[in-house]
Amino acid sequence: MLKDRFDWLLVALLAAATISLLVLLATKSPDAGGSRANASITKAMEQQMATQARVAFLQKLYAPVETMRTAGDLQGALFKLDELARTYPGEAHSFILKGEIQHQLGADDEAIANYVQGIKLSGDYIDRNSPLSRRDDIQRLVDTAGRTIASRFHANPDNASLATAMKNVNYLKSRLAGGCE
Repeated sequence: MLKDRFDWLLVALLAAATISLLVLLATKSPDAGGSRANASITKAMEQQMATQARVAFLQKLYAPVETMRTAGDLQGALFKLDELARTYPGEAHSFILKGEIQHQLGADDEAIANYVQGIKLSGDYIDRNSPLSRRDDIQRLVDTAGRTIASRFHANPDNASLATAMKNVNYLKSRLAGGCE
């Protein structure tokens, strides 16, 4: 099989190439750290794109509600929200919009209850850095309506609906302060 020097040279070169290949495969490439950084950048870009897509979808989906709301047809907007809530039952945005409309109508207890439901589904609405943030509006509502609900509750501590409203106000205060579920 190995008859002359040329055969021996070929076997030695083949062995050297095999060993070199194994060493290259076994060691990390110098770009391994860079590829991890690229992977995290890619993941961050994917998350940002998903957030932008979600915001665009919600704006398109709830555009008829916003149109009715700006036109002053608050009851029609609530009706349309109920229709959309049946189509997309777990969507937090419908609860948030319903809370905003109910606040405009002066039904602060119901508005707070809807904000609570929306925030329990998605904390994006109280996150300062989220494009969906309604933090300032919720904070103002909790500050103003929270005082009236608290005074009504202290006057009638046995009222179950006021106890629930007070519990909702306290939940929102906790979440606005940075608390978790």
